[in-house]
Amino acid sequence: MMPLPRTPSFRLDGRRALVTGASRGIGLGCAVALAEAGAHVVMAARGAAELQAAVEEVAGAGLSAAALRLDVTDLDAMRAAVAEQGPFDILCNSAGLARHGPAADTTAEDFDAVTGVNLRAAYFLAQAVVPGMAERGGGVILQISSQMGHVGGIDRAVYCATKHGVEGMTKAMAIEWGPLGVRVNTICPTFIRTPLTEPTFADPERVAWITSKIKLGRVGEIEDVMGAVAYLASDAASLVTGTSLLVDGGWTAG
Repeated sequence: MMPLPRTPSFRLDGRRALVTGASRGIGLGCAVALAEAGAHVVMAARGAAELQAAVEEVAGAGLSAAALRLDVTDLDAMRAAVAEQGPFDILCNSAGLARHGPAADTTAEDFDAVTGVNLRAAYFLAQAVVPGMAERGGGVILQISSQMGHVGGIDRAVYCATKHGVEGMTKAMAIEWGPLGVRVNTICPTFIRTPLTEPTFADPERVAWITSKIKLGRVGEIEDVMGAVAYLASDAASLVTGTSLLVDGGWTAG
């Protein structure tokens, strides 16, 4: 008889993951998803108290996690932390910043702040973890991007610019680091209910616009992103690199 094919494992036992922006919102969801799959997760964020509380919650659920206070825009500190805490098998970068408003009103300060977190830090964080991944025979880099990396949005010119940039660098890095066994992908959620999106959901006109665009008729929840993270980090996605997994309820379908 012909042997049946076997589904690759979604488990991450024995692997070490670094998750940035991990104290709340999507980042916390990413950390939990990876830890539930068996990884030891180093949870990084800027705010010490909120981060420690999140780590204690994760550990209290019987999962393996540690706290790392880190500002990803401080490249020297970031590189030192990766060298000290690594090597890592998985990087899930969920650190992000949004300062929305009309493009005509964008200040240089806001532009620099958003690009500094969403693009510059994302780029050099990926660069920092690759040598350790290569030494371990490969790894996975996941950038939490956005559907706004594929379309435009009201009052989101700077944010869209950074996320389109992340999409481009991900493709280039996937080509360059594929021979090292490192897979590089993005996850692109639609509007997810998190502390970061609270101002948007407080505006009835924006909520109406959002729900009119999402073909499944509802906004996203953190749990909607967690399955995508677990999949792309696992051996089940071993041939997936240089691409985007859109978790957008059909927004970008047209």
